[in-house]
Amino acid sequence: MNELDSALSRARSRTWASVDLDAVAHNVRAIRSLLPEKTAFMAVLKANAYGHGLVPVAEAALAAGASWLGVMTPGEAAELLAAGVRAHTLILGPVSAGWLPRFADSECRLTVGSVSALEAVQSLDGKARFRVHIKMDTGMTRMGVTVEELAGLLGRVDPSKVEVEGILTHMACANAPDPAPTRAQLAAFERAVALVRERFPLAIAHAAASAATLAFPEAHLDMVRIGISLYGIAPAPHLTVPALRPAMTLSSRVTRTQRVPEGTPVSYCGTYRTPQAATIATVGLGFADGYPRLLGNVGQMLVGGRRLPVAGRVCMDYTMLDAGDAPVGEGDEVIVFGPGLPVDEVSAAAGTIPHELFCRVGRRVPRVYLRDGHPVSVAGVEAE
Repeated sequence: MNELDSALSRARSRTWASVDLDAVAHNVRAIRSLLPEKTAFMAVLKANAYGHGLVPVAEAALAAGASWLGVMTPGEAAELLAAGVRAHTLILGPVSAGWLPRFADSECRLTVGSVSALEAVQSLDGKARFRVHIKMDTGMTRMGVTVEELAGLLGRVDPSKVEVEGILTHMACANAPDPAPTRAQLAAFERAVALVRERFPLAIAHAAASAATLAFPEAHLDMVRIGISLYGIAPAPHLTVPALRPAMTLSSRVTRTQRVPEGTPVSYCGTYRTPQAATIATVGLGFADGYPRLLGNVGQMLVGGRRLPVAGRVCMDYTMLDAGDAPVGEGDEVIVFGPGLPVDEVSAAAGTIPHELFCRVGRRVPRVYLRDGHPVSVAGVEAE
């Protein structure tokens, strides 16, 4: 058995996530086809590429036509640099002083959303120079300077220390049916862009994440930042790209089966009792692997092409299914979400969104990367 086969055998012994890198590349091309030629594509890779794997997804996205990468933390940017990934990379979150020397004169750009953040960047000793993107708060009320505060920030820019390369904002309601809030934000952002370009005429403007990219072509501007749709998921039911392909399938295995009589309590506190004699199948994943505890007694999993209900509370390491009289055996593969059981359906049952389910998939869950339907690498598998 070669090294890859050995790793696959270990990865697939309990719970694993399969990540189709061809689907990631396909999604880049599908969205890229909707954009003007001049509009750049940023692949947003925060939270370990929404749980899919930072470096493999970055490489797949760049090869398919993305020209920028977006991360949230300096640690994520450093991981890309350490892996040899060279691309324009915007760190969307704050960067503390200790990290700054690592990113001076590199491919990494910083987001500046306050006067204090700008001054921290400009306070670094030596000849270090940074490219920065100014973050505008146009209605999200989360981070950034307001249009009224912008002139004051621009007045403090030291061109010997920073190059204002871009200006960005984030749309709060682009996935909602009412377009008015987004159009109001775009109008505010346009005023901010005009102010910035009076002093920095080449500054690039970007405002659209996945939802605004699909719903508001006028928001494409110089660049779009694609997060959830990079992974094949529509940002809202009414915002669809027919060609998108989900990239992740979360799978597990049946670790035990037991035939029980009617009225048997299952899992903690017996919140589920079998309505009739049934086979209870124990699945080797729980909330420590990212499966929401809220899916106890309401979720489903797919075994042998059949949807089986979650029986009782989700445990830390296990979840039980009521298989009824279905022929289920130890070692059977279980689809937690993926083909036949879409992640958006599973997340809706848990009262959340696919973004959260992807990000919840735990570190102890190995990632199996596929190309042309075949495994090419495994990450996170336990050592022998």
